[in-house]
This record gives sequence, C-alpha cells and structure tokens, in this order.
Amino acid sequence: MSRICVFCGARSGRGDEYLTLAGDVARAIVTRGDAIVYGGGRVGMMGALADAGLEAGGEVIGVIPQALATAEVAHSGLTQLHLVDSMHARKALLTQLSDAFIALPGGIGTMDELFEALTWRQLGIHDKPVGILNADGYYDPLIALLDRMLDEGLLPPATREFIVIEASIGALLDALA
Repeated sequence: MSRICVFCGARSGRGDEYLTLAGDVARAIVTRGDAIVYGGGRVGMMGALADAGLEAGGEVIGVIPQALATAEVAHSGLTQLHLVDSMHARKALLTQLSDAFIALPGGIGTMDELFEALTWRQLGIHDKPVGILNADGYYDPLIALLDRMLDEGLLPPATREFIVIEASIGALLDALA
C-alpha cells in the first residue's frame, strides 16, 4: 500500500464541483488500495476528501498544526490525526508519511504545499513523484507559467519533466505509480 498525500483547500469553492472532485479523488485512491495523507481538516475540500476516503473504507491520515486545529476544524474521525506545532512541521511530516503527492485545485495553502514538495524534489530532499490534477483546466495558467520558466531558462528541464500533470485522477494515479 502506498500513501498518497493530497493537497487541497479548506474551502469548498463555488458550487459543489470541487467537493465532488475531492470525493472522487479519495475513492480512486482507496479503490487502488492506497491510503490518503492530507492536511487534517474536516471542512471544505479537505473534509470532502477525508469523508469520502473513510466511507470507502480507506486509511485516512491527517496532519494539522495545533493553531489550525480549531480554525480548520480538525477531523476527529480519521484513521490517524497528527497535531504538530507549525506549518513547517506539517509539511515535513506530510512528506515523511507519503509516497507521492497530488495537488487538487486550491488556494495559497495548496500552492505553498505543492511548491514545497516540488522544491524538495528538485533539491533531492526526496525523490517522490509529484502530480497536479488539472481538472477542467484549473491549472492551465500555472502550467503556462512553468513552461515560461523553462523557456526563459529559469527552470531546469529535469525539474519540469518530473512534474506529472493529468486531467483525470485515474490517469494521474497511473502516471505516479
């Protein structure tokens, strides 16, 4: 069994599409026999991800800083919930516990976690696969920016090559395996 870290928001976004996406991702991960590692909240996309993973009978592990346990309302029904002292400790433990990373649509926190995972991979701190789920083209502007960085010589080709980007969760999980 692998542990897949999923970066996603504590917000729901407009409509139900992102909550549905988070649930679909959780079910796809659990169906493959993998566990979910995530930010530990029970609200927004994080809550939808955790609830769907648990309902599907999967292992769901959360990591949340003590200061956010109230703000993001830490999920109390997880397989494991780790309370840590800081965001730095959260990201370090998420990395330690996980075999691969997936970014769903999200905000600043999701981008922070995604880029830290990418930076650590580039620096050789870990060699775990990092994927972006580009559902409905959400990440098209970011992909264009990454390609611009590459074109301008500011992003090493090897770094751009290890960033796995797919439009469906099934294709992304296959590519990360």
